[in-house]
Amino acid sequence: MASLLLLTLFLCFTFTAIPFFSPVSAEPEAKTYIFRVDSFSKPAVFPTHYHWYSSEFTEPVNILHVYDNVFHGFSASLSPSQVASVLQHPSILATFEDRRRQLHTTRSPQFLGLRNQKGLWSESDYGSDVIVGVLDTGIWPERRSFSDLNLGPVPTRWKGVCETGAKFTSRNCNRKIIGARFFSKGHEAAPGFGPIGGGINDTVEFRSPRDADGHGTHTASTAAGRHAFRASMSGYASGIAKGVAPKARLAVYKVCWKNSGCFDSDILAAFDAAVSDGVDVISISIGGGDGISSPYYLDPIAIGAYGAVARGVFVSSSAGNDGPNGMSVTNLAPWLTTVGAGTIDRNFPAEVILGDGRKLSGVSLYAGKPLNGKMYSIVYPGKSGVLSASLCMENSLDPHLVRGKIVICDRGSNPRVAKGLVVSKAGGVGMILTNGVSNGEGLVGDAHMIPTCAVGANEGDAIKAYISKNPTAAATINFHGTIIGVKPAPVVASFSGRGPNGLNPEILKPDLIAPGVNILAAWTDAVGPTGLDLDHRKAEFNILSGTSMACPHVSGAAALLKSAHPDWSPAAIRSAMMTTANLVDNRLLPMTDEATGKPATPYDYGAGHLNLDLALDPGLVYDLANQDYVSFLCAIEYGPKTIQVITKSPVNCPMRKPLPENLNYPSIAALFSTATKGVSSKTFFRTVTNVGDANTVYTVKIEAPKGVTVSVKPAKLGFSEKIRKLSYYVTITVDSKNLVLNDSGAVFGSLSWVDGKHVVRSPIVVTQMSPL
Repeated sequence: MASLLLLTLFLCFTFTAIPFFSPVSAEPEAKTYIFRVDSFSKPAVFPTHYHWYSSEFTEPVNILHVYDNVFHGFSASLSPSQVASVLQHPSILATFEDRRRQLHTTRSPQFLGLRNQKGLWSESDYGSDVIVGVLDTGIWPERRSFSDLNLGPVPTRWKGVCETGAKFTSRNCNRKIIGARFFSKGHEAAPGFGPIGGGINDTVEFRSPRDADGHGTHTASTAAGRHAFRASMSGYASGIAKGVAPKARLAVYKVCWKNSGCFDSDILAAFDAAVSDGVDVISISIGGGDGISSPYYLDPIAIGAYGAVARGVFVSSSAGNDGPNGMSVTNLAPWLTTVGAGTIDRNFPAEVILGDGRKLSGVSLYAGKPLNGKMYSIVYPGKSGVLSASLCMENSLDPHLVRGKIVICDRGSNPRVAKGLVVSKAGGVGMILTNGVSNGEGLVGDAHMIPTCAVGANEGDAIKAYISKNPTAAATINFHGTIIGVKPAPVVASFSGRGPNGLNPEILKPDLIAPGVNILAAWTDAVGPTGLDLDHRKAEFNILSGTSMACPHVSGAAALLKSAHPDWSPAAIRSAMMTTANLVDNRLLPMTDEATGKPATPYDYGAGHLNLDLALDPGLVYDLANQDYVSFLCAIEYGPKTIQVITKSPVNCPMRKPLPENLNYPSIAALFSTATKGVSSKTFFRTVTNVGDANTVYTVKIEAPKGVTVSVKPAKLGFSEKIRKLSYYVTITVDSKNLVLNDSGAVFGSLSWVDGKHVVRSPIVVTQMSPL
């Protein structure tokens, strides 16, 4: 009886002393919010967190997701007054409004240094039994890339499910696709996308893990597709298509929906499920669509990834496609591996032949009826000064001006392939797609529906100048199929997100680059290769570009390394990739930037280009544990309650504040204040773990940035059977009178540990920043 009385008093206090919801008239439209809850506050009388959360509302509320693994809390569709009421509850640590995110849209495995008979493929058995979770648009399971032929049984540790739905049954899962889920509650509750906006459009989407967009099928097969012979996209890039980890298992988490993006609440729910299901690697080619990086405690991708990494799951993310602008890199959390994009040594050349005989090079994946050398008049609608016409936007072209002609369209605003449809509707016979200054000479191939050649900014200017001087200007377009052995390669893609890190420049981002231009991989049958509604072509494979394509290369690489080294942490795997990355192209010259043609820098490529031939045996790794990330968060002045939003568990920051630059990262970024004159120094602390031969001695090799002095103590590290970890200090000294920063506002160098077999290289970035 006494215990019952205490329970009654407890419930009365919990549910009446704190304000909760009451009906409010004329409320504004509800929105979806994500709430971080202190899980330790749950009263014992509730069997689950869902029961606890539900009991807090005095009126029916639509709870969308309950998060238990990577994050504690829930998402719900609430009115502003309801949100205000919830925030008064002492167990609520944080809340953030649901945001819409965007996708960062055969030869590449060999280009990474993978070979059939030896090396990482052989040592890892092609990633066998490692489980890669892909958060994307779903999968088209019938593709040959997802065959389970000769694969062993599903790993016994797997706890996931195969969710069924529209045109997706349990038979669509197999020993390759071992799990599939879809997450749509956040999407359907969003204003403009939910009941008011019509929810999911069942005429173009599937309420199931089936892929109506193609992006998810492409990324999944890039990471872990099986060998598929006689693969091509309409004859382009013909050969054997295969993913980086062909024997790895796939777990599919559909969080993005055709034409409407991906919502944070669904993404976080997918992270939660993936960790619970038992994935080893998570691949997420998704980022903010507004170019703004949120603080980690307000970023569900960063929060979900932390929860995954804390459980030993490697998380690979795309760096975004807003390059070549500086500070455009996204997915900045130091526990994420952030991947930029580079080219491979394959291209799809086309050329514009002008009436005066000049030939201007470009690229194209057009596979229809060619122009056969016939000359057509060319016209540039942008000459009128109307921006929409220069961009060939919908209904912007005058049929009387373009009918029967090749039309010049400027790149930007609407999809590249959509411009061709606009030209076709207006009666044009072909298109020359010209880059602007922001894209420079960076080109990507597209499966255009009319004869089209994409050209760089210089070629575009030359063609426009030719038109302005020649009233009878004419041209034709020739297509030359596929060529391999292109030099130089890799080149940093012009669109690839660039540093410095906009949140914490002490951490260099991106971490590295991987193949992300003109990548052949599996495709959906739901749409044609352009993804346009009017494109009714069917393609088993498609060729796409973006950091979305680079990210799954690293995800597959992580699967191979995890299979070869099951005891390696996510940080150790990233370190192995970064410290062995390439800095030179296939001419053995420094990598260049596609946008400028000049040598690229660590702000463009991070530690360099992924090289799996060396990553298998890196010699030393820079490892990190959960407490290291907590110390970093303390260092950037997050309070304990704020950090708990990310870490789930309560934390205590040390009395002596750590330095963010002392996070044991495989790169070093030294920030000096512009207000400091004369000579100044900073000292960094790093610890390396020997994962190679037990008895070995490493000697430091320094390439100091121009105008900078770098010293390392000790200069030698001796390892043995008993000594597997050793630490060292790096002191970077600058004299403001002699420091001359380059165009990106920094100078660059490196620090390497060398033992005769291994070169364990870390980039060094030195920059100046104005004091706050």
